[in-house]
Amino acid sequence: MQRRTFIKQSSLTVMGASVFDSILYGNSLFNKDILQVNGKRIESRIFELAKFGVDEQGRGYRVAFTQGDIEGRKWFMELMKSLGLNPSIDAAGNIIGKRNGKNASLKPIGFGSHIDMVPDGGNYDGTLGSLSALEVIEVLNENKVVTEHPLEVVIFANEEGGTIGSKAMAGLLTDEILKKKSQSGLTMAEGLKAIGGNPDNVQSCTRKKGDMHAWLELHIEQGGILENENLQIGVVEGIVGIMDFEVTIEGIANHAGSTPMNMRKDALLAASKFVIAVNEVINSVPGKQVGTVGKITPFPGASNVIPGKVVMSLEIRDLSFEKIEMLVGEVKKRAEQIASVSQTKIIFEPLFQIKPALATEALQEKIDNSAKALGFTTKFMQSGALHDSQNMSLIAPMAMIFVPSVGGISHSPKEFTKAEDMTNGANVLLQTILNVDKS
Repeated sequence: MQRRTFIKQSSLTVMGASVFDSILYGNSLFNKDILQVNGKRIESRIFELAKFGVDEQGRGYRVAFTQGDIEGRKWFMELMKSLGLNPSIDAAGNIIGKRNGKNASLKPIGFGSHIDMVPDGGNYDGTLGSLSALEVIEVLNENKVVTEHPLEVVIFANEEGGTIGSKAMAGLLTDEILKKKSQSGLTMAEGLKAIGGNPDNVQSCTRKKGDMHAWLELHIEQGGILENENLQIGVVEGIVGIMDFEVTIEGIANHAGSTPMNMRKDALLAASKFVIAVNEVINSVPGKQVGTVGKITPFPGASNVIPGKVVMSLEIRDLSFEKIEMLVGEVKKRAEQIASVSQTKIIFEPLFQIKPALATEALQEKIDNSAKALGFTTKFMQSGALHDSQNMSLIAPMAMIFVPSVGGISHSPKEFTKAEDMTNGANVLLQTILNVDKS
């Protein structure tokens, strides 16, 4: 069992590493027969990749399709070439590197993530899974291990802007999506061209169900559960589904000074009650579901006018789509009551919905077993954030591995995962791949 015990650096070495480094970077001092990743190498490359896309204020801006993204992708592909992966770019801009297995007739085991980031984002979201995928290949090369199955490292295009690359691979990238503007200012189609893709031929990169033996993704948790519970590895049970609505509340705008309180049809007052009702409904049943009103815009928006209209957001997430639908129904019932009392009208306009993606139980078990064999503590948990793995679940058995995020912070310059935790996750990924290869 790995212990987070502070010790002074020692001259004692094990296979070229000091005791201090072995503890810091997750290397076992007790079993030299287990293949292990090089934690220093992963951390060093995290810092190297972070140099690409830094803006004039020194903030991370490796947003998809920008110059920083293009340069970071080029650097990443050079690493892939050095490892013999012979990378290529498909029509959707996905970077794909392949390593032969002993049996060419077997379907490949796929793993990887993304390297694009949100504006002013952190250096670990997506990047850890991508660089750990390369580390797995490098460790196999160094130890001259050839797997039975072919291996396929995939770095998806524009994950942060709508999981564009994995959508294409799953056959979900439509002409309508390609016409949308990305954060870079380019349309999705223009952006794909900028990174070497071909938006006119995205159908060519679509994979059929069963084209991969399995898909695995290592990722930072982007939440605080593992850290709060002092746990090392999260075994993801699935990625939540989402239902998003635009909610409009219509009252009557009127003079704020001359309209008595008991004669008002205040849309913002009704909206306030609606926000509280959403919170009460979401908390009324057991489970890990979440509901959020993240945006409220009152009209006309003047201090001396009673708001006659409010436009607001509503988002509900859970691993069960049936529960999401039930909660939406309960929220609508509460909205009817609020509208009746406040003499307003409440309208729900569906924006989009995403079905949950359940991780394959057999793969969850292999991750859990691999982690425990390495002496790590684990927790089965859902992912409240979306990932490319959601789309990949339509192609292959899917599973994800989480490691702790310090402070539960993500999509922020303060995003951070300790070197030890990164190394732990990469070792679990490596051992899980080797175990999946046996099946």
